[in-house]
Amino acid sequence: MSTATLAPSSATQSSQLEQLKKFTKVVADTGDFESMRAFHPHDATTNPSLILQAATKPEYAHILDKVIADRKGSGLSGQAQIEDVIDHVLVAFGLEILKIVPGRVSTETDARLSFDVQGSIDKGRQLIALYEKAGISRDRILIKIASTWEGIKAAEVLEKEGIHCNLTLLFSMAQAVACADAKVQLISPFVGRIYDWFKATQKREYVGAEDPGVQSVTAIFNYYKKFGHKTEVMGASFRNTSQIIELAGCDLLTISPDLLAKLAESQETVVCKLDAEAALKADIAPIALDEKAFRFLFNEDAMATEKTAEGIRKFAADIVKLEKVIAAKL
Repeated sequence: MSTATLAPSSATQSSQLEQLKKFTKVVADTGDFESMRAFHPHDATTNPSLILQAATKPEYAHILDKVIADRKGSGLSGQAQIEDVIDHVLVAFGLEILKIVPGRVSTETDARLSFDVQGSIDKGRQLIALYEKAGISRDRILIKIASTWEGIKAAEVLEKEGIHCNLTLLFSMAQAVACADAKVQLISPFVGRIYDWFKATQKREYVGAEDPGVQSVTAIFNYYKKFGHKTEVMGASFRNTSQIIELAGCDLLTISPDLLAKLAESQETVVCKLDAEAALKADIAPIALDEKAFRFLFNEDAMATEKTAEGIRKFAADIVKLEKVIAAKL
């Protein structure tokens, strides 16, 4: 075997993943630690579905078992005890992830709090308190909250307390503008789920720059840069590497292990597609939003209303499944 097959020479094009990292902060969208070690992402994101998958794998069972053993003496019982264990499980996974990634981890609040402002605030404070008790600075944590009006209002309060938030399940410009107005740290527009909806309703395939998910994130990115919003844009929920490559230059992209692997295997050229300087010259009108305007604009967008509701239902269902796993062990 020649040495060229073992390691790329200086003349060889670097992988798409390495090229992408020059334009965009790459984030691992997984609860699997080995994937993170393999691809060296800067940050990591988790959600109830990913934690459920990880917690039910034999190699991660010890994390769940240790939390349950530690929390059995909490003095809590019933639903309060299960909720307490889940909070500690989420943070336990987050602590392990922070040993691997140099940046931040996103930890999600209970999706059933998506329409509860105070409940979301309380949960965000609780999760941050657990991280800080473990010696982790709050600037390494993003609290994930659904991009409902109530979720955005909760994030606005948390941000003022120095608790940074990642507004997830985001599918529309209305949600993005409201998050920017609330000075949220980061948003996660869901590229793949937007694509899924249009593919199903329009009965056609989309590729490259015509992909509606790609177009949505591009529009949000350009709006933020045009008007100087500091909120970071992190494209999420990808179905293929084409969607990722079309968003090179986005602030961050959170990518599943299988797509990270495909990017690492390919040496096709990656060019920067999203450009903050170009966005400053774009012909974009500002959008003024209060609650009534937000709810109307959001309601006008069938895709966004359907996919947000569906996402909340699915994440809530996975939290319930995780509760059942924990209840059985308790």
